[in-house]
Amino acid sequence: MTDVLLVTPPSRLQVYQNLGNDLSAIEPPVWSGLIAHFLRRHDIDVAMLDAEALRLTHEETAARITETAARLTVFVVYGQQPSASTQCMPAARKTAEALARLRFDGATLVMGTHPSALPERTLREEPYTYVCEGEGPRTVLGLLRHLQGNGPVARVPGLWYRDGDAIRGTGRADPIADLDSELPRQAWELLDMSLYRAHNWHCFHDLDSRSSYASLQTSLGCPFHCSFCCINTPFGTPSLRVWSTESVIAQIDTLVKEYGIRNIKVPDELFVLNPRRVKELCDRIIERGYGLNFWAYARIDTLNDTEMLTKLKAAGFNWLGLGLESASREVRDVATKGRFGNIDMAETVRRVRDFGINVGANYIFGLPDDTLDRMRQTLDFAMDLNTEWANFYCAMAYPGSALYDLAKQKGWALPDDPGGPGWIGYSQHAYDCLPLPTDTLSAVEVLSFRDRAFTQYFTNPAYLALMEEKFGPVARTHVTEMTAQALPRRHLDTARGG
Repeated sequence: MTDVLLVTPPSRLQVYQNLGNDLSAIEPPVWSGLIAHFLRRHDIDVAMLDAEALRLTHEETAARITETAARLTVFVVYGQQPSASTQCMPAARKTAEALARLRFDGATLVMGTHPSALPERTLREEPYTYVCEGEGPRTVLGLLRHLQGNGPVARVPGLWYRDGDAIRGTGRADPIADLDSELPRQAWELLDMSLYRAHNWHCFHDLDSRSSYASLQTSLGCPFHCSFCCINTPFGTPSLRVWSTESVIAQIDTLVKEYGIRNIKVPDELFVLNPRRVKELCDRIIERGYGLNFWAYARIDTLNDTEMLTKLKAAGFNWLGLGLESASREVRDVATKGRFGNIDMAETVRRVRDFGINVGANYIFGLPDDTLDRMRQTLDFAMDLNTEWANFYCAMAYPGSALYDLAKQKGWALPDDPGGPGWIGYSQHAYDCLPLPTDTLSAVEVLSFRDRAFTQYFTNPAYLALMEEKFGPVARTHVTEMTAQALPRRHLDTARGG
């Protein structure tokens, strides 16, 4: 009998609509992989079911769960970025409801950023036996031991459970301090690694290479307090824990030698925060000569070390995702990103690109204090920079973020309010996307501006010329085909009277 089944529910088509077919990435489930290896080191029999990668329906996923008949089934609800847990909750719920229709009577646990942000509400409203508050490994292990008859449920750390008509929580589990010893790697051997696919822009140089892909975490958490971010929700407080250089290199060796991986995402929120660590890691990668294609996130105020940028490029970090957010310092200040308010963002972007590193710039429309003029200023800034990729987001008050609390205080309409679209409304690309309004802009105005900005940016002749010059005609054609796939939006159609 399988002890624990770790499930990634199928959410891609609902979250990304038609973009989920070929354009969006399919990322290996990092947290499931880490927890699976953690459990196996405790002699637990573990299986992983990635319904996303297998392209299963909710009903097919439920049938697979029933066939496995694990003592504990864990729904691991994360997306491809730290804030993407909430919008994946509807897919998990549909799968759990399909499971109930099959009269499955095994124990179920749901974990992720969203359940950690709203554990009591999740247990009250969603069809799971238990909810995990926190990062999860010790909670899953403790709950399994309880289900095996070893110890009371009240002693399982990080657990919410029903006690008659009452709902009780046991308090968050202590975070894992020594990542090298307790979470040394992901259990890739439990997955079919050929099923995963890199982001399209990550492989603009060779779009046919996207299927050689993995995601490798080298740190957990973030020490900063951006109001729109919920990354620290599972960890309790702003903090940063890292894997050693030796551990990261060992994982890269495994990915390359055992699975033939060439494209690697580093999803750390602050990979480049410590230049000494980055340079040490890059030196070890350069020594190996694997010819890998990495991308990683970076704060723009951490990119003034010339030696670090040189080594990043030499190691294969061909892309950096930069959180520029807004061209307006006033908007950034309110979002608590004012720490780099005096930095010349355009000059920093130019410096990064001078080292041959492509930039994926991230912008957010509709943050508190945003106005139509400020959003136009941000779009003009993006057009002038003309970076190799750009993500345009609407501000979302994700559960677990300070912005969620602010929205509740101000009485702003949220997707989870009565009459709203529910958790799927937090998805940036969903049909039911419903962003945050501001004091001067409605949610529909913000969403409409975002969608127009996306089209304007990616159909700009200067951008298309950049694509052809840097990546060739295949990449340019790919971008043209991408922008032809308009996203249907319920709230825009309603506003237009459609």
